Amino acid sequence: MKESLGNPDELKDNLIKRLNRIEGQIRGVKGLIEKDTYCDDVLNQIASIQSALNGVGKAIIENHMKQCVTRRIKADDLDVIPEFLKTINKLMK
Repeated sequence: MKESLGNPDELKDNLIKRLNRIEGQIRGVKGLIEKDTYCDDVLNQIASIQSALNGVGKAIIENHMKQCVTRRIKADDLDVIPEFLKTINKLMK
């Protein structure tokens, strides 16, 4: 019983805006590399991208817990717990 974000349009719009910014940052890093920019500057930009992606992941995890996981537990579908833990482990690698 997989579910989508199941979120209000406001959260969805926010996540898409954040991902669009991240996409722009990635293009920016590509440009820095093409211009042979100092490695430390490139690495700092990559750290910024990773932080932004982590923020998107955290928002989705929060929504998933509040909506999908809670709903499935209330419906006595406890298979959601190992599924969720497996996903968290993947995100933390």
